Amino acid sequence: MEGTAEPVVYQKLLLWEPSLESEEEEKEEEEETSEALVPNPWRPQDSSGNEAGGLPGTWARLVAALLLLAVGCSLAVRQLQHQGSPTESLGSAAPPPGGHSHGPGVYHHGAIISPAATCSHLGRELLVAGGNVVDAGVGGALCLAVVHPHATGLGAMFWGLFHNSSSGNSTALTPGPAQTLAPGVALPAALPTLHLLHARFGRLPWPRLLVGPTTLAQEGFLVDTPLARALAARGTEGLCPLLCHPDGTPLGAGARATNPQLAAVLRRAALAPTSDFAEDALLSLLVRDLGLEVPSAGPRPTLEPAQQLPMAQGILFTTPSPSAGPELLALLEAALRSGAPSPDPCPPVMQTAVSPESSTLATVDSSGSVLLLTSSLSGSFDSAYLSPGTGVLLSNTTAKSTATAWACPLILRGSLDDTETNVLGLVASGSPEMARAMTHTILSHLAEPQTQAQHQHQGQQEATEQPSTCGQGTLLQVAAYAEHAHVSSVPHGCPYQGI
Repeated sequence: MEGTAEPVVYQKLLLWEPSLESEEEEKEEEEETSEALVPNPWRPQDSSGNEAGGLPGTWARLVAALLLLAVGCSLAVRQLQHQGSPTESLGSAAPPPGGHSHGPGVYHHGAIISPAATCSHLGRELLVAGGNVVDAGVGGALCLAVVHPHATGLGAMFWGLFHNSSSGNSTALTPGPAQTLAPGVALPAALPTLHLLHARFGRLPWPRLLVGPTTLAQEGFLVDTPLARALAARGTEGLCPLLCHPDGTPLGAGARATNPQLAAVLRRAALAPTSDFAEDALLSLLVRDLGLEVPSAGPRPTLEPAQQLPMAQGILFTTPSPSAGPELLALLEAALRSGAPSPDPCPPVMQTAVSPESSTLATVDSSGSVLLLTSSLSGSFDSAYLSPGTGVLLSNTTAKSTATAWACPLILRGSLDDTETNVLGLVASGSPEMARAMTHTILSHLAEPQTQAQHQHQGQQEATEQPSTCGQGTLLQVAAYAEHAHVSSVPHGCPYQGI
């Protein structure tokens, strides 16, 4: 069921128009006056600048034309320089004269980081369109459901953690227990889970979030390196024709894939007014595909207060059981009491020889609002049952019924007395090794607070060290620090976008 609590007022982002980005940076640093530097050439003026008779006919038109030409050339050169910046995708273009620049992954307003460049770009578009971090995160997650079917999708289980800077509250998104649709196949819950999150905290209309993912599914997307590697490792059994060449071989990196059946599902979901209708957009087609009856209603996804651990430096938040969040908090608390890092941040019983395939995504704005999303099919392509009528890969209930060690997102809200550091968010995918990295990152952050210069220096180092592909075994980090949004990954390789 939908949450009945009063909606939380979300702080509005102050967005730039992209075409005016460089002008806005100059205004911030040089405190330029808003008075026009060039008089209106279509209004006659006297020599003192007051509107009067001005220059006679031909000379007035000549001067006006020259002024317009000069201004037009100046704007054209500036636009070309902005578009041609080799670091534009990293948000670190060369500073204007007298202005300032930022290291990679540092933005004035908001940012998103995900395993796919296409989805990071889509999330940025939603931010620019006036959306908040929930809009960008949910839109990015739906995009990943299209372009990364090996790790996530509409058949995946989603957990989320949202910190609202306006209210100071942190909310956990829980999917509810896995339910069986057919033997060995789980009931998909991604659409109602994401719709619930958006309905409570999003700003843009729900259909707006599905425009980009629907277009990608219908018109095609390029297979990226993580998907190509997963296909090469697993093979294409059960995945054709969606991810295969006509001869049955798997698509390689750079090949174009389409999923028109999934596009149709997303179009139906865009019309859903509630989470129940969003679920039915897929479920009604699935039961027809499998020749089943519609299952009776079971436990629903929920929004509930996040688990928390108060400390002198602030408060830690995470997701409740059966995610690994509570155990992660307990181990962090033990480490803080003993003064030594815990060697096993996720419970030993949850560590398995084979790590589940999972996907992560994070969004942040400069006011300190953060959304962390993590999802999993339990294994690469999991059940590998591709529903012909929907283009959706379904998950295996046997694997999903175990404890979800892949789900332990963590948010640290700093002390209200600290005017520099606001919020830090961490979300890991893959193996327990990355969860250990998350714990050590938090402990290091608490032991040695960073200055803004240190934070930017680390971001610049990350951009040049340890290149890798974003995917399995990745830690995403986002922060609101000194009124800027920061995004990074360990190891480096997850594409990000910001404004």
